[in-house]
Amino acid sequence: MTPSFGIRSLSALLLAGVALSPAARAESPPLPEVLFEPVLQVLPRTAEEAARIASVTALTEDFTKPERFEQNPGGAATTRARSDADAFSQSSENLSFEEEMDFKLGNGLFRKLWVSSPSSTRASDGLGPLYNARSCQRCHLKDGRGHPPEGPEDDAVSMFLRVSVPAHESQPMSEIEAFLLSLGDPMGEGARTRPDPTYGGQMQDFGIAGLPAEYRLGVSWREERVELAGGETASLRRPEWRADDLGYGPLAPGAMLSPRVAPQMLGLGLLEAIPAEDILSRVDPQDVDGDGISGRAQMVWSFEHERPALGRFGWKAGAPSVLEQSAAAFSGDIGISTPLFTQPWGDCTEAEAECRAAPHGDGDVRETEIDAAGLELVTFYSRNLAVPERRNVGDPQVLRGKEMFHAAGCTSCHTPKHVTHRLPGEVAQSFQLIWPYTDLLLHDMGEGLADNRPEGRASGREWKTPPLWGIGLTPQVNGHSHYLHDGRARSLLEAVLWHGGEAEASRQQVIDMAPADRAALIAFLEDL
Repeated sequence: MTPSFGIRSLSALLLAGVALSPAARAESPPLPEVLFEPVLQVLPRTAEEAARIASVTALTEDFTKPERFEQNPGGAATTRARSDADAFSQSSENLSFEEEMDFKLGNGLFRKLWVSSPSSTRASDGLGPLYNARSCQRCHLKDGRGHPPEGPEDDAVSMFLRVSVPAHESQPMSEIEAFLLSLGDPMGEGARTRPDPTYGGQMQDFGIAGLPAEYRLGVSWREERVELAGGETASLRRPEWRADDLGYGPLAPGAMLSPRVAPQMLGLGLLEAIPAEDILSRVDPQDVDGDGISGRAQMVWSFEHERPALGRFGWKAGAPSVLEQSAAAFSGDIGISTPLFTQPWGDCTEAEAECRAAPHGDGDVRETEIDAAGLELVTFYSRNLAVPERRNVGDPQVLRGKEMFHAAGCTSCHTPKHVTHRLPGEVAQSFQLIWPYTDLLLHDMGEGLADNRPEGRASGREWKTPPLWGIGLTPQVNGHSHYLHDGRARSLLEAVLWHGGEAEASRQQVIDMAPADRAALIAFLEDL
């Protein structure tokens, strides 16, 4: 059985009772009760409260002034704006003194540099043996977003390649595959995948002394010109990603590679606290309402609770909770075992025998290389990285840009507002009006952004709507302006122009905007 941690995990808020929208209910298979059994104490909403929340979170029609509380996108957890690179590294403003101490301890573990075994620093050994980074902070520099390699000297430590191969018909179904099939959702033709038999599910570009790395990330760029209204132009760069210098032989036939940059860490606990009912109320897989938007919920297997759960975290919503996302990163990125993923060799496969046979860091009093208490602290830290306040929420150009954002239909996926669950004893995330600009659903983003690698219910063209809060501070925090799942966009305008599929109509509206309105839209995004 998977261990129980007794920590503030909201991974199964999905289990709190879900009412789908009429359109989604008409076209979606029924979801069994096992998904909705409460595993966490949550105060239910009264009908009066639900109506008030619906009114508060409704889309505005007044763009002459900021909405009430709009300056504080993280609710009471919002932190004051800073003008330095630490803008993403502040704690939720509504933590108690004792919780502040937990946050600081978690920060220390998040920044901790792990070393290979055996080592005299036995509390820090266990790195790898194959890995992408030596600490969480090395990928999420300043708790912000990663970037693609910028020249031959850049080791691309803040991004990596996921890899999988088509599953054979003879291979048994996983728990989540069997569950989805039971719902009448076979996941699409060819969507069942398995890790590469040699390289696993993630390519590691570093190895401890004497152990070759799995690969070196390679990329080629091709510029593409886009004509914009008003005589303006933009240039997009289309990447071709490669796994160069393979250290353990060729990839398996049919291997599918997907590049992923490390996302920013803001407001994760608040996203975790959004009621699943609110997320699932927006699903419309068959586009019954005819608006061109077909959001789908990602369903994943919760290793913590050993049952299906709603996916929320990761570029394709492959993790149900901050805890599971953190534990998976320890295993796959750093090669550190946790009580949830206990293999001391991380992602190494049986074909990588030297990796599995190398010394590991779990031979002393620790049962795993980071124990339950350490994982709890890192999870608490990750949940409570605060969203900075808006800086120019009342600026006329920003308000005009907000109007353009709404007019272009961007809010169909980037849902502006949510109200989190009432969580007894959980002040930081409890009953907060938040402005993350995401619906946390999967959307077809077109062939231009497709990685052609299915993940769970997500097809090779689908991605989770990423939250936009804090996105305008990326240059200040990380010193670059690279966006999207692989960092191909060099500006927010480029990121918008890469949208396709369900977002094609919105993209075209941005192309057709007058230059002043397009500039206002970017000013609005830069203020988030």
